[in-house]
Amino acid sequence: MEWPLALVLSWQPTRFEAAAAIKDLERTLGRLRALGYAGVELAVRDPAVVPVQRLRALFERYGLQVPAIGTGQAWVDEGLSLTHPDPAVRKAALARLEAHLALAAEWGAMVIVGLIRGRLMEGVNRTQAMSWLLEALARLAELAAARGVRLVLEPLNRLETDLVNTVEEALLVIRRVGYPNLGVLLDTFHANLEEASLEAAIARAGDRLFHVHIADSNRRAPGWGRLDFDSILKALREVHYRGWLSAEVVPHPSLEEAQAQVARWARGMQA
Repeated sequence: MEWPLALVLSWQPTRFEAAAAIKDLERTLGRLRALGYAGVELAVRDPAVVPVQRLRALFERYGLQVPAIGTGQAWVDEGLSLTHPDPAVRKAALARLEAHLALAAEWGAMVIVGLIRGRLMEGVNRTQAMSWLLEALARLAELAAARGVRLVLEPLNRLETDLVNTVEEALLVIRRVGYPNLGVLLDTFHANLEEASLEAAIARAGDRLFHVHIADSNRRAPGWGRLDFDSILKALREVHYRGWLSAEVVPHPSLEEAQAQVARWARGMQA
């Protein structure tokens, strides 16, 4: 396939279903390599518990890269948020993301700002929340640039957050932050729910599209829902996207079957 293929896996147990926790690491990496994957996107709640040297050796052994580090479990499992009304929680969220930046620098990976941005909470209006988010992103983008790391802001559907749901909203934030190493992560599952046209959203993102998550309309592996991936991939070609396709899918009917279906779909999409 013209884009390298990765799978989102969680280093730690999590309640987030679309990032299955790694149970048998070596067996999993060997299976992914045999299926044709080129990388593993690591979802990490706390970088402090990640054995970097061990993982680096294993990824090198199996010829796998780490294109991105997911951070949303810090919100899902701990409630850390960049827009929380409690300044201590905001400070902890920022510190956690700084640790994610250090981890990402080990592999030249991107850091994803998704669920950890939080959502509007009691006593916080949208203007204040966005001000906190912009301030945090500017700080993180500056630190990331010093490490040679890119940040990506992921639009999410309205059931998961009410802050930044579309590519256009993400681009407005990116323009206000003003750092060239801050871009968009487009997730086909979320975009299908929020965008009038998924293809138009890709066109709008253009060269600020740094990363793509693939999942079908039901968040299952591509080909097991109703999205028109031929049209989606055509739109990616038209903006000269040169990044990864990273599968963030629910493990249905099992993790192994979902992994295999993603790989079959990718082979079928050979240009």
